Amino acid sequence: MFNKLTEGKFKGDAVIWSVFFFLCIISIIEVFSASSHLSFKTGNYLSPVLKHCALLAVGVVVMICTMNIKCRYFKLITPFALLFSFLMLIIVLCVGESTNGSQRWIDFLGIQFQPSEIAKGALILATAQILSAMQTPEGADKRAFKYIMIVCVFIIPLIMVENLSTAALLCIVVFMMMFIGKVPKLQLGRLLGIVALTLATVVTMVMVFGNDEAAAADKMKDNKHLIVQQQTEEKDENVLEKVFHRFDTWKARIDNFLSDEYVAPEDLDLNGKDAQTSHANIAIATSNLIGKGPGNSVERDFLSQAFSDFIYAIIIEEMGIFGAFIVCMLYIILLFRTATIANRCANTFPALLIMGFAMLLVVQAMFNMAVAVGLVPVTGQPLPLISKGGTSTIINCAYIGVILSVSYSAKKKDNMEEEPALSKAAA
Repeated sequence: MFNKLTEGKFKGDAVIWSVFFFLCIISIIEVFSASSHLSFKTGNYLSPVLKHCALLAVGVVVMICTMNIKCRYFKLITPFALLFSFLMLIIVLCVGESTNGSQRWIDFLGIQFQPSEIAKGALILATAQILSAMQTPEGADKRAFKYIMIVCVFIIPLIMVENLSTAALLCIVVFMMMFIGKVPKLQLGRLLGIVALTLATVVTMVMVFGNDEAAAADKMKDNKHLIVQQQTEEKDENVLEKVFHRFDTWKARIDNFLSDEYVAPEDLDLNGKDAQTSHANIAIATSNLIGKGPGNSVERDFLSQAFSDFIYAIIIEEMGIFGAFIVCMLYIILLFRTATIANRCANTFPALLIMGFAMLLVVQAMFNMAVAVGLVPVTGQPLPLISKGGTSTIINCAYIGVILSVSYSAKKKDNMEEEPALSKAAA
C-alpha cells in the first residue's frame, strides 16, 4: 500500500527510504543535543550540528548517485576497491594521523577519512561476487571459501592492528554472508574453530603483554604535555610496537568490563577511566518510559563521546525506553526489508550484496547499543546513520544507495517467472 502511494516519487523501495529519513531526523536532533561541549569549545552552538548536516547532505548526494548505478556495474569496481583499500590501509598504518593512541585516519587536503570504512565495503563486494560466481545447485562451491579467506587475509589483519572491533564486526558479517551463500557447513565449522582459537590467543597476548597503567595514561586528555610526548613517541614506533601499544587499550577495556569489584559511589572515578561507562549508566538510569525530552540531557555535558560512541545512551536519556525501542526497530526493519528485497532478486549477486551491507549496518548498530547499556566492552563503534561522523556517515549513505539501487534495478524473480508464462501463452 505504502509503495503504491509513493510510486513514481522515489526510486527504490519506499520502506528503505522511510527508515533512512527517520534515522537522519533522529541523528540531527540527537547530535544537536549531544554536541554541547563541542559548542562550548567553538563558541558557536550551531557549528557542530551544521557540520553534521553538511556531511549528511553530502551523504545523501552520494546515496542518490549510488542509487542510480546499475547493479551489474558494482561488480566492475570490486577489484579496484580492494586494491585501493589495501593500499590505503598500508598507508594509514605507516603515516596515518593518530588520535588518542589510535592511528586510523588519513589527512588529505584537510579532510580526514578512515580507510577501514572503504575496506569494509570492498570486502563485502568481493565476498558477494565470489559467492555468486561460484554457486551450484547444491550451494556454493568449496573453492569459494578458499578465495574469500584469501581476500580476508589481505584486508582484515590490517584493520585489526588499529581497530579490533571493526575487524571483529567485519568477520561476523562475512561469516553470515557465507552462511546465507550456502558455503558448506563443514568449512564454516572449521572456520569457527580457527576463529575461536585465534581469539583466545589474541586475548591471552593482550592480557599478558598489555599494561593497564599505560592505557590509563593514554586517556589523560587534559594533560597536553603527555599528548605531545605520546605523539612524538608514536612517530618513532614500528608496526610491532604499535600493535603492542593497542594491547594496553584492549586490556584496559577488558579488565574494566570483567571487573566485578564493588566500587562505592563516592569512590567512582567519574573523570578518569570510568567516565564514559559511568555517565552512560547514569544517563540510562535517570531516564523513564518517555525520557526527559530532546535537548534536556544532563549527561551529555560529561560524556566526551556523547555525539558518537555513546549517543544511544543520550537517546535513552532524552527519548526514554520508548524512543530507544523505536531506534532499535528502525534497524530491524531495515534488515528485514532488505531480506525481502533480496529474496525477490533473480540473481545471487545483488541479493548477497545488499544483505551484506544491511547486516553490516545492523550488526554495527547492535554493537553500539550493547556498549551503551553495558553488555559488552567499549568498542568505539558509532551508531550508523545517527552518530556524528565523517567518513562513516558518507559511506553508510552509500550502502543505503546500493540497497535502493538493487530494489529497483535488479531483476525480480516474479518477473522472470512471468516471462516464460507469457511466451507459452503467445505460442
